Amino acid sequence: MDNINIGTMGWSYNFWVGNFYPERTKSNEYLTEYARQFGTVEIDNTFYRIPSKTSLEKWFKQTPPSFLFSAKFPQIITHRKMLKDCDSELQLFLDRIFTLQSKLGPLLLQFPPAFGPEKIFRLKDFLPTLPSNHKYAIEVRNRKIVNDKLYSVLIENNVALTLSTNPFLPETERITADFAYIRWEGDRNKVNGTFGKLEIDRTDDIKCWANKIMRLLNKTTQVFGYFSKYYSGHPPTDVRTLLKLIGEIG
Repeated sequence: MDNINIGTMGWSYNFWVGNFYPERTKSNEYLTEYARQFGTVEIDNTFYRIPSKTSLEKWFKQTPPSFLFSAKFPQIITHRKMLKDCDSELQLFLDRIFTLQSKLGPLLLQFPPAFGPEKIFRLKDFLPTLPSNHKYAIEVRNRKIVNDKLYSVLIENNVALTLSTNPFLPETERITADFAYIRWEGDRNKVNGTFGKLEIDRTDDIKCWANKIMRLLNKTTQVFGYFSKYYSGHPPTDVRTLLKLIGEIG
């Protein structure tokens, strides 16, 4: 289904060689191999540093025309400055990331627990400054900020509230944009994530999410979702399982 985009958080994992990537796959071939099997990925390393234009151009060339990259905003914007006095960093990030052109999916603003309800006004001022012809999602880590004021700001700007498996947040299927954004994050205390195999059987949970995604499509036009290596231990298996279940339901 073209309106369901499911992938993993990142692709540069040498512990996927032999269990997802073919044996002897080199690191500079990971993305090409990934894109042969899945149609989207969430770029995690943009959170830590803004990639060079050369890297982005390379990623563009390594993937087919229909491939989509979602990406995190840099932590200097969301964590260190929390949307305040970050114009130069924002402009540099946007100038670089739009190098991906038609392959650029939603951009994710992931906030720390310290970003609480008293900072909603910053979000209200910040979101209208973003290019309006693109998709954005936010992920919060503070339960108290999830309220009607937040919903109102997001709806007004057509920004998606990320649906997450984070146990510290209330469960919700609230849609605030013309697309839905999901992140399956897992528990780092229970899953190592670097063994290249399933560590926890998440089949029942994924079945529930398959049904939830079909419900979400009654409320919105498109769904993006990404699995962390801490969810089951092997995100490629999670993606395949979810897509198979969605196909059976559809």
